[in-house]
Amino acid sequence: MAGGVVATGGGRTHHEGKITLFVIVTCIVAAMGGLLFGYDLGITGGVTSMDQFLLKFFPNVYIQMKDQSGVHHHSQYCKFDNPLLTLFTSSLYLAALVASFFASSITRIMGRKISMFIGGIFFLVGSLLDAFAVNVAMLIIGRLLLGFGVGFCNQSVPLYLSEMAPPKIRGALNIGFQLMITIGILIANLINYKLAKIKNGWRFSLGIGAVPAIILCLGAIFLDDTPNSMIERGKQEKARKMLQRIRGIDDVDEEFQELVNASEEAKKVDNAWKNIIEAKYRPQLVFCSLIPFFQQFTGINVIMFYAPVLFQTLGFGSNASLMSAVITGGVNVVATIISIFSVDKFGRRILFLEGGIQMLLCQIAVGAMIAKEFGVSGVGSFSKGEVNLLLFFICAYVASFAWSWGPLGWLVPSEICSLEIRSAGQAINVSVNMLFTFIIGQVFLMMLCHLKFGLFFFFGGFVVIMTIFIAFFLPETKNVPIEEMNSVWRSHWFWARFIPQDMVNSHAHLQDL
Repeated sequence: MAGGVVATGGGRTHHEGKITLFVIVTCIVAAMGGLLFGYDLGITGGVTSMDQFLLKFFPNVYIQMKDQSGVHHHSQYCKFDNPLLTLFTSSLYLAALVASFFASSITRIMGRKISMFIGGIFFLVGSLLDAFAVNVAMLIIGRLLLGFGVGFCNQSVPLYLSEMAPPKIRGALNIGFQLMITIGILIANLINYKLAKIKNGWRFSLGIGAVPAIILCLGAIFLDDTPNSMIERGKQEKARKMLQRIRGIDDVDEEFQELVNASEEAKKVDNAWKNIIEAKYRPQLVFCSLIPFFQQFTGINVIMFYAPVLFQTLGFGSNASLMSAVITGGVNVVATIISIFSVDKFGRRILFLEGGIQMLLCQIAVGAMIAKEFGVSGVGSFSKGEVNLLLFFICAYVASFAWSWGPLGWLVPSEICSLEIRSAGQAINVSVNMLFTFIIGQVFLMMLCHLKFGLFFFFGGFVVIMTIFIAFFLPETKNVPIEEMNSVWRSHWFWARFIPQDMVNSHAHLQDL
């Protein structure tokens, strides 16, 4: 059978427990780390399309953008192509890549909440530095600090959510992280739209990022760490009390013992990085590497952090481009909410596959419309009807990403790794994600200038590859406890060859972490 198999976790005794208000509130506060990331994604594209911001820091881009004389012969495709402007946008992701490796060790040794707190502090300082920037160097230093914040939060928050959540709603609570990202993007787009014409409005746009950073820092102070992390650091009695609190019952002895057993198994591993490259962890290594890679090559960041610039390039006008970004941001939030209610009902695979097909069709439609109107010369304009149709296809594309590769790109890598390789697996996930976010951010405007409408077909080609990859190689993981994932791989037509039977048996009775 070519497709993935569905694991039911047969033979496992499900522990009793409630879905408690405490768990829900805790996960919402922790997911604020996603709000920081989303706000930055949304705010950057809007700020880089504001006249005042460009005049102060990138005057050549401003002159190029406003040139209507034809003297400079710049096509619509190329008018934002500037290496320094793209460095401002993409430097954050390079810093996040570096930070993710430090964050991996801190998250394991000191706990998830400490890592979230450090991320919030970095983001707070970076936001303020950018808001008060007087030159490009100061701007980019601020972006680097923001990147450290993103690296720490993206390492710790998905782990925190997966470890706190009961298996039957793990998908929904973990997607809270992606929901916060989409809400952050929407808030940023609304703020950009309101502040675009205000004097120094860009300073307020960048500085407001300090607000969610403060919320996360305060939340991290009052949050408790996960039972898994407490046991890992030798705090067993506190872990037992935390487990009772998040399950809403007193009798957690069996589950607690299974968490202790899992921790003891993990301690036998001298080096998680060395371990994860062993053959028996091949599925985890492949998915923690390829899912974030494919997520970036859906082309979503073309829309998200360059949306106002892209819409302005396509002739929407400054205010209209910001408003269009608000619309796509709203669609992003609604579609992510849909995924929260569907991921644990329909499963991960169906959302991946449907999302991939819909994204491909929309990319073909958008590329064809731009090719028809602008051709290779980059000279042309859309009618009002064509603008509305283009916006419809872009919104349909954003929706398909937001209920598939957006949330699942964070959920699946965080739930497939057992404790002994979890920190390394999540670090690989974050670092690959940030590396290719940086690369796409750095070269997108140049690619738009050279590939023109073909850029959308370029990303569409990757969507075809990733959808086929999911169809053949990803088994269904819904409702499967984290420590029983080896039975899923063992049952799969391809991955079974890497998983020894004794590895399945050794984890068969361990409770979800």
